[in-house]
Order: sequence, then C-alpha cells, then structure tokens
Amino acid sequence: MCGIAGLAVFDKNNSRFLDTIVACSKAMELRGPDHEGFFRTSNVALAHRRLSIIDTSDAANQPMFSKDGRYVIVFNGEFFNFSRHREQLIQSGMQFKTTSDTEVLLELFIKEGISCLEKVNGFFAFAVYDTLTRKMTLARDRMGVKPLYYFLNDDFFGFASEMKGIVQLGVPRELDTAALCDYLHLNYIPGQKSILKGVLKLLPGHFAELELNDSGPSFKVKSYYRIPDTYRSNPSAVESDYKQASSELSRLLDKAVQRRLVSDVPLGAFLSGGIDSSVVVGLASRHVKGLKTFSIGFRDEPHFDETHYARLVADKFKTDHTEFSLTTDDLYSNLFAVLDYLDEPFADSSSLAVNILSMHTRKHVTVALSGDGADELFGGYNKHKAEWLILNKSLFTKLLKPVSALLSNQGGSRNGPLSNKLRQLHRFAEGVSLSPQQRYWRWCGFTTLSDLKDLLVHPPGELYYHSNYSELLAPLGTGSELNDFLYMDMQMVLPDDMLVKVDRMSMAHSLEVRSPFLDYEVVNYSFQLPDHFKIDKQAQKKILKDSFKDMLPEALMTRGKQGFEVPLLTWLRGGLNALVTELLLDKEFISSQGIFRLEELRKLHTKLHSSQPGDATARIWALIVFQYWWKKHMVS
Repeated sequence: MCGIAGLAVFDKNNSRFLDTIVACSKAMELRGPDHEGFFRTSNVALAHRRLSIIDTSDAANQPMFSKDGRYVIVFNGEFFNFSRHREQLIQSGMQFKTTSDTEVLLELFIKEGISCLEKVNGFFAFAVYDTLTRKMTLARDRMGVKPLYYFLNDDFFGFASEMKGIVQLGVPRELDTAALCDYLHLNYIPGQKSILKGVLKLLPGHFAELELNDSGPSFKVKSYYRIPDTYRSNPSAVESDYKQASSELSRLLDKAVQRRLVSDVPLGAFLSGGIDSSVVVGLASRHVKGLKTFSIGFRDEPHFDETHYARLVADKFKTDHTEFSLTTDDLYSNLFAVLDYLDEPFADSSSLAVNILSMHTRKHVTVALSGDGADELFGGYNKHKAEWLILNKSLFTKLLKPVSALLSNQGGSRNGPLSNKLRQLHRFAEGVSLSPQQRYWRWCGFTTLSDLKDLLVHPPGELYYHSNYSELLAPLGTGSELNDFLYMDMQMVLPDDMLVKVDRMSMAHSLEVRSPFLDYEVVNYSFQLPDHFKIDKQAQKKILKDSFKDMLPEALMTRGKQGFEVPLLTWLRGGLNALVTELLLDKEFISSQGIFRLEELRKLHTKLHSSQPGDATARIWALIVFQYWWKKHMVS
C-alpha cells in the first residue's frame, strides 16, 4: 500500500514544472511513510511513497527499474499470487534481486504487456514507463480498491493516488458542477468524474496508455475486465446445486483469505461481530495462530454496540483480541481530522468510525483484513431486501403502497431506531411505484431534481439530469432481478463510496486493509449464483450464512444486520451549530460563492431543527463537508 504519482510535460521548455512532483509526493506522505523515491527525465517524472509490506529491504524501494534500465514502475497495492509467477519466471531464466511483488509485476509486464493483468490477483494502481518508446501505461485493479486520478491537457499529463497529490501538479482548480450535483444526491462522487473539472478517475478494471510522440501525445483508455453477468446471459447455467455452490463458495473464500495473509509486517483483522468480518476471521484463524483482531464499541450507543458478538467470535477462534471502547465525544473529537484529510467532498459519516478503528489498529499491526464487499455480493443491505419484496410482489408491498402518503407526513430520520424505521418505510413505499432505474437512484440518494433546482444557482437541466443518471445506471440493465441491483452496487456504491471510505481512512494512518470478499474469483463466482441463493423469505446473504454456519457461533446466525449511525442530528443542532452558521447561513460568503441559494439553505436549516428533519440531516452534512472543502481548497 503506497502512493504513486507521475507527470509528463509535452513541451521540454516547460520541464521546470516537473519539480512539482516533489510537492505532489509530499502531499501523500501518509500513504507511504517508509520511503520516498523519484525518477526524472527531460520531460517525465515519477514519484513513489512506500508503505513497506512485502520485502521491506531497501532493494525493493521504488521507482523500480528493469535490469537494462529501459522500464521503470511505480506500484501501489498488492500482487497476492506473485510467488507462483516468480517461480515460473525463474524457470524461464529470469533472475530476481528482491523478493518483492513489484519486481515480479514489472518483469511480467515486460514479458507480456498489458495482458499480464489477467494473471494478477490483487488490488493495485500502477504506472510503467518505457524510456525507449516513451510510452506510459497505467492500470487500476478490477474492483477499484486502489484509487488513481489523472489529468490531461495540451501542456501536460499528470496522475496521482489522491486528489491532494494531483492538485500539486498544476491542475486548474475549477469546480465540476455535474459532479457537484451527483455528490449532493449521493453524498459521494460516482464514476469517472471528480469534484474538479478535467480531473478524472481511472475506472476499475481499466488501463490507460500515453504515447509521447514527436507529433504530439496520444492517450487512450480501455477496459481489461468487467464483472461477468452470467446470471443474465445464460440463466440455466447458474441453477447449480445449492449444496455444491455453498461448498465452492467456502473453498474460494478460504483461498482468498490465504492469499491475503502474505506479509513481512504484523497482520491482523477487523472484527465487528457481524457475519462478514467473522467469516474472514474464522478462515484466517485456520492459518494464523493467535490472529490479532480489533473491534470498536460505542459506550454511548448500546443499540449499535456489537462488541459482545465480536467477543464470541474471538473466543471461539482464540484470537488475540483488542477492543477500543469509544464515546460519541471520541468520534466528535476526530471529526475535523477527517474533514482535513479529505481532499474531495465525501459525506459518508461512517468514515468517522473507520478512521478511529484504523488509527487504533495501526498501533498494533500494519495490515488488517476486512469483510468489505460481502453485502454488495450477497444482498446484505435493507434496499436489497426491499427490492426482493417488490420483485416478488409480496403482500407487504401491496399493503404499504396505499399508505405511502401518510408515511411521507411522518418524516423520520436516522437519529433513533423508531424514527429510522419510519424513514425506511417511507422510502420503501416511495420506491414501489417507480421503475427499477428510478427506484435504485432514489434509494441511493437524498435529493430529487426539484431539490437541486431549488438549492443551486445554476441547476442542471431536466434532460441532462436524467441522461446523467441513466448513464451512471447503465450496468443495472433491466433491473428485473435482484442480481441487477447487486451488480449495480458493485459498479458504483462499492468503488465510489465503501472503498473510498476504507482507503482514505486507513491511509490516513498508514494502514493497509485487505478484503478477501473482493478477490475477483469470489466476485466472478457470486455473479453465477441466482437471486434465491442470496435472499429468500427467511434470510439475506443466505448462501454465505449457510456456507459458514457450522464454523461461526450460533448467536451470529440469528441476529439482524446492525450498522452504526453517527449522531449527526445531535451534533448539527448542538456542537456544530456554529459551523453550520458559518458555512451555510453567512449571506456574504454564500453570495460570493455563487453556488447555493441562501433561502433554500435557510429552509433546510429550519427543517433540521423541526420535529421531522427527514433527510435534511444527511443533506446538511453533505453541504457542510462540501463547504469545508471549498474553503480549504478553493478559496485563496
């Protein structure tokens, strides 16, 4: 786990701009505190920040060069099955100077070109520069675990692991208003776009090639992988025997966990007490005696505290278990550290808890396994159960539809269990009468086109708004089965929300997080399985639970899913009220910014303090995060 960056200047007379690579690297120091390295020619520069995990010797530092000096690589991530390919290369006559996965990847790339990615099982973002042909190749892993931003104009091409790095390369700081609209709806920015116009994300499973020709640069982006949708193309092929499918899933997950245990530094695992992390811990404990596990508990919120279940799992597998007991004050005290680290608006409030868990875990280990991805693969979220009920025309759905108007008058919010349940029922009733595409977009977000028209000085046009979300939702297909929803989550929610949260908050503390559920062999197999293997009347994530019910404590099998809600409403009405006033209600600031309508911000603020705040809490939090980012990064 590291940070990488690069710059290619098209006019050698502007080569002084290559010096900005130093500032770019410095900005990403926390991604790689163990070593900093640079490569530079007359018009190309590369930088690498290293977090040493495999082969911690100086010989494995980067940028790393081929033996003849022609190729140079900067690599962020892990190549888990590198040992097998290393042995094959040795048998063909190759000699290695390190035991690192980076050197194997470089030699494999030299031998096979971009097709080598078909052999790489891991998560990564990397760049290889061929000094002879002056061709630069960049690639990002299949699921989008590791980030990679890039920018291209007539003067230069630049890339970096984080926005805080790429802006140091001279990227114009111009707001992308389309990205802002997406952000205000989702509380994160999906797809290729970033908050800055012209700065793009290389999509998961894609690679890019930049050729520095004398006649001018040539740049292209291509896909090398997409999650297979076997369940769509050949439905009969997925109707396998359930018991056999369960056995195969168990085998694939065990292999995925084993691959992620390779480390030359201390390794442990997050343990929430839920099914997903417990499966990972149970499998890892087969191969690691006294595995270190880490949980956080919430003293002030006993309804959300899962440490009892985490202890049951830790006791069963005899792990070396550590609990971090937190108060809401602990979360609050870390709030501004999170806002300061974020270099792009990102309003998933659960990042506060991930930040604290990562901070404490890093005091004990450098690598942690996690259960991320299981909900998206096997149907673990409330919206998945709701969609299943609609698709299966349940009696509950028919009864709820007529009372949707009544539920809308009840408001509801995330601030308490009962209020949150009302909020969920309202959103469910609202979605029943919508098309699958409209329903998915509504359930993922917090605004409507009408909301954006009221809020923004320059709102999107109706045609643009609908074409934009239709383009984003293309992977959803017809939305005629639950797997379509899960497939869409893997394309948008997972890489642009869940994985961004884990990457940024873990990297803020130089901690590497590995997710066995996102092994591409596990992902590929899961999308061969039919809907009813994942959800039925009795259970969500059915096949996952059945596959490991004999391994885990029985109490975990009967409990419901339990997420943690940060007490945002209380904070926004109390300790953060002064910040709300400063960032959302200051007439002079809002007017000079020219983005939001003050009268609508005031309406949202009034709703926040009403007895039925509804989604005003999430919307105001997204606005606070954006405004905090704006003042820090866009105001001179």
